[in-house]
Amino acid sequence: MDSQSELATAEQEKLAIKTTLVAMWDAIENDDVDRYASYVHPGFTQFGETDSILRVGKEVEVKGVAEWVKNSTGIHTKMDEPLITIKGDVAWITYYWRDKGVTNGESFTSRGKSTRIFVKENGKWLCIHGHYTLL
Repeated sequence: MDSQSELATAEQEKLAIKTTLVAMWDAIENDDVDRYASYVHPGFTQFGETDSILRVGKEVEVKGVAEWVKNSTGIHTKMDEPLITIKGDVAWITYYWRDKGVTNGESFTSRGKSTRIFVKENGKWLCIHGHYTLL
């Protein structure tokens, strides 16, 4: 494979990772927890915005998202300044986010910075870790 083909493939993989993350947010925005879960690796871990401990497991993540969307409307997240690095079948994306919506009748907005780690299994990028910090 020549360097131009390798560059094109790398850009396609970066786009696939970014598209996966946007699809995860779209699933949340559309109350489609099953679709959201399809992007989450079984070994998922997370340092959430306000978590004092590491949250471990896909089931914990999916249950938390299901609870949130059940009590929320109008959720929408935007990504700014994504930077994606790929090393074999592992990749990470760093970005800033802005989101808004209504949870339990209360409007919310937040801004923050995040790192998400993805692994490629069976040709599909799955999110295996998220770390979120409010700004």
